[in-house]
Amino acid sequence: MTESAAEAPVLDLLARMTADSVDTSSLDPGTLMLVRIAALVAVDAPPFSYLTNLAAAGDAGLDVEDVRGVLAAIAPIVGTARVVAATGRIVDALGLALEVAEQDAEIAEEGGGR
Repeated sequence: MTESAAEAPVLDLLARMTADSVDTSSLDPGTLMLVRIAALVAVDAPPFSYLTNLAAAGDAGLDVEDVRGVLAAIAPIVGTARVVAATGRIVDALGLALEVAEQDAEIAEEGGGR
């Protein structure tokens, strides 16, 4: 077992599942991420799920307007309450990302590196 798998087996499993999904899908990376964001809204996912998928969406070239477009497109299907909740969770996820970035910057300043 690798060191990272021993330290975070669930996160490692999720990363492998995501990679397998990307490899198996016939969708282009941007479309795949839009579908995943829509699915997160549909299942009422927690902020951390948005955090990881929004990072991948950014890597696929998607931006805020693309995410807004998905939310607008699925609102009639999943309902406004679910879209509003998802928007709040996305904001929470972005807050988590900022906290992690700040902690990384503090560690780097202290010379500890990650």
